[in-house]
Amino acid sequence: MKLSSEPMKATFKYANFVQQMIELPNIPTSKIAFKLKPASEILVKKGHPWVFDGSITKQNKEGASGDLAIIFDNKKNKFLACGFYDPNSPIRIKILQANKPANINADWFKHKIEEAYEKRSELLKTDTNSYRLVYGENDNLPSLVADVYDKVLVVKLYASYWFYHLKDILPALIETSKAESTVLRLSRNVQKDGNEFGFSDGQILDGELTNEVVIFKEHGVNFSANVIHGHKTGYFLDHRANRKKVGELSKGKKVLDVFSYAGGFSVHALVGGAKSVTSLDISGPALEIAKSNASLNSYDGTHDTIVGDAFVEMNLLADQGEKYDVVVIDPPSFAKSAAEVEKALAAYKKLALIGLKVTAKGGILVLASCSSRVTSDVFFELIDSVLGSQGVSFEVLETTAHDSDHPIGFKEGAYLKCIYLRIN
Repeated sequence: MKLSSEPMKATFKYANFVQQMIELPNIPTSKIAFKLKPASEILVKKGHPWVFDGSITKQNKEGASGDLAIIFDNKKNKFLACGFYDPNSPIRIKILQANKPANINADWFKHKIEEAYEKRSELLKTDTNSYRLVYGENDNLPSLVADVYDKVLVVKLYASYWFYHLKDILPALIETSKAESTVLRLSRNVQKDGNEFGFSDGQILDGELTNEVVIFKEHGVNFSANVIHGHKTGYFLDHRANRKKVGELSKGKKVLDVFSYAGGFSVHALVGGAKSVTSLDISGPALEIAKSNASLNSYDGTHDTIVGDAFVEMNLLADQGEKYDVVVIDPPSFAKSAAEVEKALAAYKKLALIGLKVTAKGGILVLASCSSRVTSDVFFELIDSVLGSQGVSFEVLETTAHDSDHPIGFKEGAYLKCIYLRIN
């Protein structure tokens, strides 16, 4: 396959977005004093970033989104922490800083963003120009995500209180990332509030964007992100290290990428020298993106796609006697609530069993989970138990988590887990 120099006209819509830096509103906010139950106070002292509504014992006045919550300890009535007040969430206070007083202003935000950038410094020494600059609570900026794709910064808000503070944080995000254009993305739950302040999902806040599809690079492999209409901020960056690893394992191999979506694992496998790659996903449009992403690179192997339900199609492949040297199964989250955990575990068990059927002897089976309610220990133990029950000999080569631009600052911030198994 030759590197394509043609733009992806068949796959993506083009748009001509031109916008200079907009005038961000200066929206007044208040400060509110709080005290907490002793158990919650201890958690905050230890650095946990969430205070639930049921943990609040005293509040000096009514608050609104965007207000700054100041928490005082119960014994000495001294500063304990400060954070954003969120009346729209059961997590009523989202901590910005604990144990040491701070002025939450433009300088404070600038310092936090510089700290976040420094955590990504090693990644940015590689042939990579796409990364997560801010990962919410894990970078002390709760409910805010900032991803960079080449020269485009995408800022996504998951709480309406950020509309009140964009004026203070946005300049630092742009300066640190050296972005030439900035796109605002809004989660579904805050879009209505955004409209009230003149903000909308996909809005250009700064610079010019002549194409909503941005080409970027991870470890020398080219991909694309639709920063205006794509999922999340346009792409999923958390699996970057795992995609690189699969590429390194795929030279001369026959590879199956299940739940392939935009072809992250598939494209790395092709560039890594795979003999053939099959991308399987229920979404036909996603597979078109996968093919377009592949066309941005040079490779010699063949790339096939299967549109269909992963459970059904994998069983059909097994019935046909198909075997693959590398099988990657990376499903979407199966447990969005505690009530769905058992159902999720059953689904992971089923996928492990089918994956085993289509993995060649001596081949590598890669299983991943992004369900935050299923912990790494539970997931890895489940996989070990399922494979052990089949009487097969296997070796755990490695277990991994998020890439380095997704640092984990508290237990609930961890969601991604991945296991590599050699089937003997």
